[in-house]
Amino acid sequence: MKGMARGALTGMVCMGMVLATAPAPARAAIIGTEQMVTTQARTDDLATVNAFMQRQDVVAEMEKLGVNPTDAQDRVASLSNEELSQLAQNINEQPAGGDGLFVVLGVVFLVLVILELVGVTHIFSSF
Repeated sequence: MKGMARGALTGMVCMGMVLATAPAPARAAIIGTEQMVTTQARTDDLATVNAFMQRQDVVAEMEKLGVNPTDAQDRVASLSNEELSQLAQNINEQPAGGDGLFVVLGVVFLVLVILELVGVTHIFSSF
C-alpha cells in the first residue's frame, strides 16, 4: 500500500514538473501605425504642455491663484488624448511674445476648472 502511494505521488510530482516547464503561449501582437502615431502624438503634446507649465510666469500665476503646480501637472497628465491635443494646439497657436498673458490665463483657468471638477480645489464652489 505504501509503495502504491509513493508511486502515485512520484508520478504526480513528475507530471507537475513536466507541466511547469511547458512553454506558455506568447501574447504578442503587432502594433499598428495608428496606435504608434497616437502614442507619439500624446507624448509630444504632453511635452509641450509640461514645458509651458514649467515656465516661471505660469508657475507664479498658478501659485497666485492658489493652485499647486504639481497637482496641476498631475491633472494634465491624466487628460484624455483629445483634451491634451487641444490644449497643446492652443499653446502652439499663440504668437511668440504676443498675447502670452491670455495664454497663461487660459491654461491656468482650464487647469483650475479641471481641478474643480475633480474635487481637488474648491475655488468656484463659493460663487
